[in-house]
Amino acid sequence: MGFKENLKSELLYSGMLVKELATKSGVNKYSLDNYLNKRGQVPSVEAAVKIARSLGVSVEYLVTGKEGQNPQLSDEAHAIGRLADQLDEKSRLFVLDFIKWLKTR
Repeated sequence: MGFKENLKSELLYSGMLVKELATKSGVNKYSLDNYLNKRGQVPSVEAAVKIARSLGVSVEYLVTGKEGQNPQLSDEAHAIGRLADQLDEKSRLFVLDFIKWLKTR
């Protein structure tokens, strides 16, 4: 999968609309539409960084579909981490304690 497919997947996963991503990232909607259309124009590095940060993923993930930081982690573990990053600190600590509890069962 390439940038276009991974961007579509992350938009779907996040529940964010293209216009919301445009507002959040500062990359205009026209450009985002070009990255998502059939030709799949590739963004500049600067735009890719803004998009990735807004979606809570790395540029490497958007380009390759894989995270480079912890390649041993499963896709599910990455998804848990991305979701946890969107929680407040108290909720993240609760999730961490819950996962530790599950591990001891």
